[in-house]
Amino acid sequence: MWSRRRTAGEVVLAVVMALLAAGTEELLGGEGWRLALVAPAAAVLSLLRRRLPSTVLIVTGGLAPLVPGFLVLLILVGWSAGRYIAGAGRALIAFTVAYVLNITTSVLEIWDLQRSLTVVFMSTLYYLATTLAPGLANRYWTQRRTLLHALQERNAQLVRERVMVASAARLRERQRIAQDMHDSLGHQLALISVHTGALEVDRELTDRQREAVGVLRNASVTAMHELREVVGILRDGVEAPVEVPTTPARAGDESGRAARGTAGIDGLVEAARAAGNRVELRRRGEYQPLPPAADHAAYRIVQEALTNAYKYAPGAPIDVEVRYEPDSLVVEIANEAVAIPPQDVVSGGQGLTGLYERARLVGGMVHAGPADGGGFRVAGVLPYGVVEAAPLVDVADDFRQQSTRPLVGDLGPVTVGPADWTFTERELAMAVRGGRSTGGGIALGCGIAFAALVLLLVAGGFGIYFLMGSMREGMIDPVEYERVKVGSAEQEVRDQLPSGDTIATTGLHGKGPKEPEGSKCLVLMSSEVGSDMETEPVFRFCFKDGKLIEKKSYEVKR
Repeated sequence: MWSRRRTAGEVVLAVVMALLAAGTEELLGGEGWRLALVAPAAAVLSLLRRRLPSTVLIVTGGLAPLVPGFLVLLILVGWSAGRYIAGAGRALIAFTVAYVLNITTSVLEIWDLQRSLTVVFMSTLYYLATTLAPGLANRYWTQRRTLLHALQERNAQLVRERVMVASAARLRERQRIAQDMHDSLGHQLALISVHTGALEVDRELTDRQREAVGVLRNASVTAMHELREVVGILRDGVEAPVEVPTTPARAGDESGRAARGTAGIDGLVEAARAAGNRVELRRRGEYQPLPPAADHAAYRIVQEALTNAYKYAPGAPIDVEVRYEPDSLVVEIANEAVAIPPQDVVSGGQGLTGLYERARLVGGMVHAGPADGGGFRVAGVLPYGVVEAAPLVDVADDFRQQSTRPLVGDLGPVTVGPADWTFTERELAMAVRGGRSTGGGIALGCGIAFAALVLLLVAGGFGIYFLMGSMREGMIDPVEYERVKVGSAEQEVRDQLPSGDTIATTGLHGKGPKEPEGSKCLVLMSSEVGSDMETEPVFRFCFKDGKLIEKKSYEVKR
C-alpha cells in the first residue's frame, strides 16, 4: 500500500512522463492518434514500473525505437527495474530480453542490410547509457543500503547481548564480593563492637577514655550497618534510597545509622576532632539540595580526604570547606604538611580512584594533588542536576562505522559512539544516514548515467570523424567527373579517383542504368546534393579490357 506522499509523487511523475512522451513524439513528427495513445501509455507504464518491473522494461525497450516518445521513459524504467526485479538472474534475463527487442525493432525500423551494423552499434550505446547504466546504479545502491541496514540491526543486537552478558557477569562478581565481605569483615566488626561495648562499662576507665571508647563503639556499629547496605547493593545492584537529614548528625549514633550526605559532614568532622585531630569546617552559600547520588558522593569525598589526612599527615591541621555555588556544590579538604612524614602507611591505593569514578557518574569531577605552600588538597565539584550514569558497554569499543544516531531494535534504542572517520567508516556512516531516502541513490544513478552519456557522445564523435574520412574515399566533385575521358586507361583513371571502398557507397551498386556487359564499375557519390531529400546523385565509371568504356551521372534512392 502506497502512502499519500508516494501516491502523489507517482501521479506527478506519471503526468510528467506523459507530457515528455507526447512532446518528444510531436517534435519527431508524430501527430493525431499517435499523440493520443503515447501519452496515456507512458503514464500507465510509469505507474506499473514498480509492480511489474520486468514486463514494463521489456515492453518499453521493445517499443522505444518504434515510438520515440518512450525514449525518455526508458531511462526511468531502467532505473526502477534495477531495484525492483528480484534476483540477479531475473534482472539479467529481463535486461537482455529488453536489449534484444530494442535492437531488433531498431533494425526493422530502419531496414537496410548495408547500415544494420551501424544501427546496432548506435542502439547498443544508447541502451547502455540510458537503461543499463541507471539500472545497475540503482541495483548497487539498493543492495548496499540493504546490507548496511542489516549490519545496523546486527550491531544493535550485538550491543544488547553484550550489555546483558556484562550485567550478568557483574552481578555474579557482586554476589561473590558480597559473600566475602559479609563472612570476613562482618565477623571482625562484630568482635570490635562487643569488645568496645564491654570496655566502655569498665569502672577503671576515666571519663576521657570512656568517651573515646564510645566513639569507637559507635563507629564500629555504624560500619556494620554500612557493610550490610554495601552487601545489599552488591547483591541486588540497586542502592537503597538515602534519606538526607535536615540537621547535622554525628558520624554514628546508637542506632548505627549514619548521615551519608552533606548533612553528615558535620558528624565526620566531630568524630575527627574527638579522635584528637584539629579540623575546621566552613560552610558558605545558601543550602541547595542535591540528588541522592551526588549528595552521597560529597560525603564520600570528605570521608576519603579526612582518612588520607589521618594517614599521611597525622596531627596536621585540616580545613574542610563546603560551598554552595550557583550551579554546583564544591567541597574542598586541605591539610598542612608535617615535618616528618610517616613511613610504611598501609593503603589500598584505590580511594582517590573511587572518588574520581563517583564524581564522573554524577556529572562532576574531583581534583587531588599537592597544595601551594605544602600539604595536600582534595576538591570535588558536583552538579545540582540529575545526570544518568554511564553505560555498561564502552562506546569506544563499539562497531561505530554505521551511524552516530541511536540504533533502534526490539528492546529499544541502543546508543553507539562517534565514528573515527576512516575512509570505509565514513562511507558506511554516510550511507546509513542517507539510507531512508533515495536522494543519494538518484544522484549516484544520474552520475553514472551522465558518465555513460558522455561516453556515448565521445564514441559518436569518433564515429562521425571516421565516417567523414570514409566518405572522402567514396565522393568526388562534378569537376573531377568531367575531367575523366572515356577511352582512358583503367589504371590512369583509378589513380585519379578515390577507391570507393567505404561504407558510404554501400547500397549504390545495382541501381540506375544497366551496366555494360562484362564490365566492372566504380560507383562514387557526388559532393552536390540531390534534387530532393530522398535522392542522391552518383557517378559511375565502367571498365573493360583495361579501359574506361562508360561514365554516367544519375540519381538513386537510398
